[in-house]
Amino acid sequence: MKRKILLVEDDLSLGETLTERLRKDYDVEWGKTLADAWNLFSKGKDFDLVLLDVGLPDGSGFELAAKIKEVSPVLFLFLTAQADAESRLQGFELGAEEYIPKPFHLKELLIRVKHVLDAHAPVREIALDNCVINFTNMSVKKKSGQIEYPPVTDMKILQLLIDKSPRVLSRDEIMNEIWGVDKNPSVRTIDNTIVRLRQLLGDDGEKYIRSVRGVGYQWATEETP
Repeated sequence: MKRKILLVEDDLSLGETLTERLRKDYDVEWGKTLADAWNLFSKGKDFDLVLLDVGLPDGSGFELAAKIKEVSPVLFLFLTAQADAESRLQGFELGAEEYIPKPFHLKELLIRVKHVLDAHAPVREIALDNCVINFTNMSVKKKSGQIEYPPVTDMKILQLLIDKSPRVLSRDEIMNEIWGVDKNPSVRTIDNTIVRLRQLLGDDGEKYIRSVRGVGYQWATEETP
């Protein structure tokens, strides 16, 4: 699953550039004011990082950071033309992971964003009867101790099914979530991936990944009706 970033930037040109580039690797929402950003944040989307300009039309990005920090442990990375020591200290006191002065090189920003997110990536493991699925390093450890590294796309589909459980996901929904609406893998691509995932999970593969006729696929546990 893509990590989620809230971009708060009032400069339209910069905001469009950052949004377009970041969306190649992340799920990005863009707010142009404090009010926009708070509205996006309050919708309940679990953002992993807030990329936040300090100087905004309706107030300071520091105000928004303080407000969000009261309700969420989300990571912050400040972008600002205010590069004086006092401003940097204020940002770090609010828990900023990085403080990047404008103007900056786009590639440098992308590297810093990746480093921050990688450094705080949660270790996520799911233990089944005959294997342990690790979504941090995209591996599956078998009961024998053997570790397999399936194709990343296969693991992303498995993670999507688990995250959305007990919902049944259509093939179209899986394709849109994993490849995006602009890409068009075939339905057969999804079905072949499901076959590989079931084989990966061994004898219980079909128990965990159910086919729901006419709808799609579902991750099921013993509690799933």
